[in-house]
Amino acid sequence: MNKKNVTLKVLLLLIVSDILETTVHFLFKKSTLSAGPMQVTDLASALAFFKVVILSPFLWFGLFTVVTVFILWSLILSKIDLSVAVPIASFSYILVPLISIMGLHEKISAARWMGVFLILAGVILVSLSSKEKSGLAK
Repeated sequence: MNKKNVTLKVLLLLIVSDILETTVHFLFKKSTLSAGPMQVTDLASALAFFKVVILSPFLWFGLFTVVTVFILWSLILSKIDLSVAVPIASFSYILVPLISIMGLHEKISAARWMGVFLILAGVILVSLSSKEKSGLAK
């Protein structure tokens, strides 16, 4: 398999992909919030909830963004290896809590932030180990 390097263009595409993926999560959450404080306890309330969510512009913009991310991700994967792309594109682990704080006024506990940073540390270790492995294969 050919070695595929991460260029500045690919890195920028990965950043845009991460931002769009975070946007998708935010939009889907906003679409469910548009239903208000509904209790889904039976089929009738589930259908009422579904009707409100399906009519939400947040849902439709989110679905459009999912398609955009799919196209962008396909382009990225045509340029670099999956084992390189996924670790680099893991900044949504930080972006989602940040957008949750800013856009949804959620509270993020210190323990949750610690978990986020532990996940990122793991991503960095995986990314570094893949570089070492590819260096040994030369």
